[in-house]
This record gives sequence, C-alpha cells and structure tokens, in this order.
Amino acid sequence: MTECLVAGERLVLLPERVAYWPAERTLFVADFHLGKAASFRSAGIPLPTGTTADNVDRLDRALAGRATEHLVFLGDFLHSAQGRAPSTLDRFASWRASRADLAITLVRGNHDDRAGDPPVEWGVRCVNPGEALGPFALVHEPVPVRGGYALAGHIHPAVRLSERGGQSLRLPCFWFGPRVGVLPSFGAFTGSAVVRPRAGDQVFVVADEQVLRVA
Repeated sequence: MTECLVAGERLVLLPERVAYWPAERTLFVADFHLGKAASFRSAGIPLPTGTTADNVDRLDRALAGRATEHLVFLGDFLHSAQGRAPSTLDRFASWRASRADLAITLVRGNHDDRAGDPPVEWGVRCVNPGEALGPFALVHEPVPVRGGYALAGHIHPAVRLSERGGQSLRLPCFWFGPRVGVLPSFGAFTGSAVVRPRAGDQVFVVADEQVLRVA
C-alpha cells in the first residue's frame, strides 16, 4: 500500500485498485462492472465464469484488517441489464449479507443509468454525481466540481512506462490532478485508456501487487 495527500486528506492506495480514507473509514471503488462477463456471454461471447467471485474476493482483501464503515462505488457498479444473471446477483447478495453492517453508497454512472439500481434488499444508497463527502465531490466522470475535489472513475486510467531499449509496459494507475482524482477500474475485463498527466499531478501505478509512485 502507498499513501498520498489529496485535498488535504490522507488516502491509502491499495493494490486491489481501491483507495482507503482512514479518517472517515471509507473505501472508494471505481468501475466495479458487476455482471460484465455474464453480459458478454449472453451475447454469445465465451468469457470465463467466476469473475464475480474473483471481484468479490478482491474486495474482501481490500476490506480485510481495515476498520471500514462506508464503501463508496464511484459509478458503473452494474455493467448492464443483460449482466443481471441470477448467479451473478446471488453471489453478490451473499457477500452483502455477510457485510450487513457496511454502509454502501453508489454514485450512478453511465452504465448504471442503463442497468438500473441494485436490488433494494442490498441496502445500497444510490445518488447522482456531485454528492459531497468531506472535501470530496463524488462523481463518475472526471470533471471538476465547484466546491469540492472530484473523485471519479469512468476512463479506466493507465500509463505507459518505457525503457531505453524501446520496450514499454501499460499499467493501471491512480491519477490525482489539482481538482480531479481518477481511480483505476476495479472490475475484470474492463480494459484501460492511457492518460497523459500534467506536470505536478500525482500518478501511482499498480504493478505486481504493489502501488508505486511514478510522478
């Protein structure tokens, strides 16, 4: 894990591609995309099963050993209406039942607009972008918000690292600019987009179960 200062607050960046805010016992997750593999399978594309279990297990690893009271999904929690397969929903419902005391907030993203809100019995508070939490404005798309530091996802940020021999490596990253911070995509099979940070931005890559600062 690696620590950084964002909007005057200490965030702990974890290799599970989430950010933990110790002062408020809050975990931020971007682009969970629950049911993405099931959605593709429904369209005849043979993606493997088990991705929901893998994602839930990784979420549990991020929560393990931390006094987390609040879990915030920064948009795109559900991938699509077609991804709401019974096995997918049942697996997450079982996990939710085991974490009944955990408050969960979902900031609706573009995929959530199409997929719909999670089942009511999961106890997820769903809000529109712009919700304030301390100095942060909780959003999905990475755009500045008046009166708060925007925490976002949506673009699945990555950076390309090159060596002198010409070889390069593309790695998911946390990207914190002066007014907007973007978390890497959490979900499986979500891909990534190479971003171009500016001078002074804080950039941390996720590599080999470590979070490393590169800018």
